[in-house]
Amino acid sequence: MAIIVNLDVMMARRKMKMKDLAEAVGVSTTNLSLLKNGHVRGIRFATLEAICKVLECQPGNILEYREDTE
Repeated sequence: MAIIVNLDVMMARRKMKMKDLAEAVGVSTTNLSLLKNGHVRGIRFATLEAICKVLECQPGNILEYREDTE
């Protein structure tokens, strides 16, 4: 996959647990875990905005593009 999700990195920098972030954003821990592990095909801008607000970061801190080497 060319899009890398660095949510775990930002959570570690902010010393925030998955459960706390899920509650603050208003999503289930299951959905947040799927996003964190890159097992989703899309994300709503409202959800991305809420995550960025809580983690005090930019979308580019969470999502990264890397060209496929295949």
